[in-house]
Amino acid sequence: MTLKGKSAVVTGSTSGIGHAIANALASHGANITLNGFGDPAEIEATRSEMADKHKVEVRHSPADMTRPDEIAAMIADAEKAFGAVDILVNNAGIQFVSPVEDFPVEKWDAIIAINLSAAFHGMRAAVPGMKERGWGRIINTGSAHALVASPYKAAYVAAKHGLAGLTKTVALETAEHGITVNTICPGYVWTPLVEKQVPDTARARGISEEAVKRDVLLAAQPTKEFVTVDEVADIAVFLCSDGARSITGSLLPVDGGWTAQ
Repeated sequence: MTLKGKSAVVTGSTSGIGHAIANALASHGANITLNGFGDPAEIEATRSEMADKHKVEVRHSPADMTRPDEIAAMIADAEKAFGAVDILVNNAGIQFVSPVEDFPVEKWDAIIAINLSAAFHGMRAAVPGMKERGWGRIINTGSAHALVASPYKAAYVAAKHGLAGLTKTVALETAEHGITVNTICPGYVWTPLVEKQVPDTARARGISEEAVKRDVLLAAQPTKEFVTVDEVADIAVFLCSDGARSITGSLLPVDGGWTAQ
């Protein structure tokens, strides 16, 4: 499969799942707009490495996913630079854990803005061009929490459930225009963010790091294995293929059996 000549915007893609998806799309020939915060030198190194490795054009947008105007500008800039936004991956996300009665209002607002509203604003900006060209792929990074709940994650679970509904709605609206809209729903994914939490959790609970992985993080995943970023990225690439053109409005669990229980 080739995506040569296609352009992709991947939010939250300077590390983790988003970076893996962007890299996978670039490996198939897509030009990429990266997005996310971080050290400017590290972002530039990521950008140039991806461009050099895959011989595609790679840009970086610092758009703030809490600001609708910046999201719209990011899509417009990518369309101007590449002639189109053919693939939109709404991946940016944050998390906060607290009982609902203590949940800080500002954390609720930020999680809903970045995990849910940003996807709406991105779709709203990208869909007209996709309709005009008669082809588009919108891929949202959801979570097992788009399908089931866990305690103390009110905002995150609400946002991901909302993303599931948004996916189905926009899929129906665009079904006759050559556009598909789907959400990948990973369980626990081994990312640098998760890796950094393991030693602290082990110390806090007085257990080994292996016990943290098996009995805390992976307690809900029957395989007792982390999902890898490359597994998620491979599914994103498949969803861009002709073989997936009839898959739309779907929530695709990649969770080691978590939501089968």
